[in-house]
Amino acid sequence: MSGEEALERTERPEHRPSPIDVHVGSRVRLRRTLMGMSQEKLGEALGLTFQQVQKYERGVNRIGASRLFDLARVLDVPIGFFFDDMPDSMGGTSSGFRSRLSSGFAESQDGFEDDTLHKRETLELVRAYYRITEPAVRKRVFDLIKSLAPTE
Repeated sequence: MSGEEALERTERPEHRPSPIDVHVGSRVRLRRTLMGMSQEKLGEALGLTFQQVQKYERGVNRIGASRLFDLARVLDVPIGFFFDDMPDSMGGTSSGFRSRLSSGFAESQDGFEDDTLHKRETLELVRAYYRITEPAVRKRVFDLIKSLAPTE
């Protein structure tokens, strides 16, 4: 490889993070927030400092495959969760990664916009849900909420 080729491979315009890294990081932040977990607690669970978690969440640092696997385990989501709702311009699809990669976190939520996920009411509901320690009770609450929602 020539010196010119090496220079092309290492240069990044204005050192901006990749839009995909920013999206994945925002999904990490979303899930961590929904769980009521601090950056410090997530860092402890992963053997990282909270500053490293901040860099992942902003997309400044890329998340490697093994770290993504660890994040999925700690945050209790399938790996596909981090790619859900990715705009088509970044390689996302309308049908979503969820249908191909996810299993168990949530069913398809067509029309469920990110604004809804950031509302205080939503965060409080999700935090309360995850404070239910008995899996059978949590499943019944989940089934109850689904039964109350209008069907398509």
